[in-house]
Amino acid sequence: MTLGQIFHATALRNAHKAAIHFCGESITYSELDRRARELAQTLLAQGLHPGDRVGLHSTNSVEAVTVLLACFYSGLICVPINVRLKAHEIAYILGHSQPRVCFSHPNLAPLTSDAVKETALTIPVHSALPAAESPGAPLPELRPETLAAILYTSGTTARPKGVTHSHASLIGTAATMWPTGIAEGSTMIVAVPLMHASGLTASVVPGLLAGATLAMLPVFDPGVMLDHIERYRCTWGLGLPAMMLAAANEQERQPRDVSSLRAWVAGGDAVPIALQSRFQSLFGIPLLEAIAMTESLIIAWNRPGAIRPGSVGTASDGVELRVLSLTGAPLPDGETGELAVRGPANFIAYWNDPAATANALQDGWLLTGDLARRDTDGYIWFAGRRKEIIIRAGSNISPQEVEEALYGHPAILEVGVIGMPHPVYTEEVVACVSLREGRAAGAAELRDFARQRLADYKVPERFVFLPALPKGLTGKVQRRALKDLAR
Repeated sequence: MTLGQIFHATALRNAHKAAIHFCGESITYSELDRRARELAQTLLAQGLHPGDRVGLHSTNSVEAVTVLLACFYSGLICVPINVRLKAHEIAYILGHSQPRVCFSHPNLAPLTSDAVKETALTIPVHSALPAAESPGAPLPELRPETLAAILYTSGTTARPKGVTHSHASLIGTAATMWPTGIAEGSTMIVAVPLMHASGLTASVVPGLLAGATLAMLPVFDPGVMLDHIERYRCTWGLGLPAMMLAAANEQERQPRDVSSLRAWVAGGDAVPIALQSRFQSLFGIPLLEAIAMTESLIIAWNRPGAIRPGSVGTASDGVELRVLSLTGAPLPDGETGELAVRGPANFIAYWNDPAATANALQDGWLLTGDLARRDTDGYIWFAGRRKEIIIRAGSNISPQEVEEALYGHPAILEVGVIGMPHPVYTEEVVACVSLREGRAAGAAELRDFARQRLADYKVPERFVFLPALPKGLTGKVQRRALKDLAR
């Protein structure tokens, strides 16, 4: 089946049930289904064809979900865009994915339009859903292998890669999420952004395909989130550890009735054991630590009653895991190597990047680039990143992208960006800088310079000034040596 077929069947079965609670209003499954089908018909009537891309730049909203579902019905490919990106970062994604149209939240539409102007595209930017055209027109017959979404994520190169998912792989993702507690009787608190894989593939899509009710926030706010849990008697939640820390602080300050909660999945960063203990005492349920990637979600998780604190749990249902040596040979339990994944949620390819695809997907296995070991009971223990990616509060940051932005400053001779441990965000971004002779620049100036070119979460928290950056025999900057110098 396809995503549209499953959602339509779910909507018929739950016609009068609330699909989404949002900003004090509710929309039923039948109404959401009608809006999505009409938008799909409208976009096709306006000349778009299955396989065309549709940009989506929005905070969480019913309209954003409608665009997503319309793409599922029409065979169009949805391209969510992180709302924290700056114009030139958005322009890269638009130029790379080549959408035919872009939908944007009214508050973000000027930024989206500025980004379009930086590309060679001439596409409309809609800040509202268009009036229905051709209602009742037949929708195309799609196949499970039809592409459904391109999710952009920062890798170890200076530019983000477009992770493509098909109808089948997003259905596979939903199937790995359902055992965490998502079902027709669930009420899910959705405080993570729909523009991020955790919101789209781990929350909204599994919830709507299952027939759950989504209590959705426009943006994360710990107090508002707890109010929603209390008001709508939410049973399931998902969040990054930094979000959970903020929620724990808020619950301690002003307790809400959260007794309806039955499960909470935490991932994106390592979940400190102290936070797990504190969350359990304040919310009455454990944090179910998981590991996931935009390319495959969720890979492994800690099941209720079988939690092993410090681990990321055991393989999700239908998912196979291997730990590989540097030569690609499977390693026995207890040894550390690269984690490889094979399962129904694996992505299809990187958009227009066959070389990166070939490196990541080999004989049906996804090479994650993460180092891990598996114990004799099947629990996975994360052991670091083979990639140099920095993970700050659940967001992937490419060191090379930050370096590229900073190299635009005339005073900088060399720069090396690394991630350093942080008690709240897992890692902070640190830039090690060597200045040109006779030039001066302080941390505040460089931070402001970076902020004009990068999303705020990518801007270095610290700058370390060095006379020269340490290099190896080949002239490559040694990031491990930088970590020692930055301590």
